[in-house]
Amino acid sequence: MSDFLELCKQRQSCRGFSEQPVEHDTLARCVEAGRLAHSACNAQPWSFVVVENPEVVAQIAQCGQPLHQNAWLGSTKAFIIILEEHAVLSPVISCFLDSQYFAKGDLGAATAYVCLEAAAQGLGSCIIGVYDRKKICELLNIPVEKQFGALIALGHPLNTTIRSKKRKAFEDIVRFV
Repeated sequence: MSDFLELCKQRQSCRGFSEQPVEHDTLARCVEAGRLAHSACNAQPWSFVVVENPEVVAQIAQCGQPLHQNAWLGSTKAFIIILEEHAVLSPVISCFLDSQYFAKGDLGAATAYVCLEAAAQGLGSCIIGVYDRKKICELLNIPVEKQFGALIALGHPLNTTIRSKKRKAFEDIVRFV
């Protein structure tokens, strides 16, 4: 196994992709990593939509620019959308907790696994925060009431330089007891 911490140091948000297409098997591998993410009570409250058709990718890229920002999305070669599904908890737990209580954290774990596998495969990724969800739902025939856990842009990075990470100092955010 390679060094996981090193992979974490190398993964970064990529905002510009080369013309090289992303292979179907590579995208499937990224989704497989997300599928294997941990989840509360093994509820796995997710499903994945992989957008690899270039025409549809271009339409989704337009949906990611509602404020006319993120023009670089036009270079995206694929998107992975992680949808929130109803979490089914065991009966013993569900009588105490709302079944969706853990879903957001679970979706975050799946998103991280997808992005880390993308980095391991030499892809760049960027989690898109602002987008026209209703238009994407219309384009992909997703029920409009469905919540998105993540919209992830993927492609081969145009620039492979690893930027230095600006993070809070370890000692400022950690307390061992």
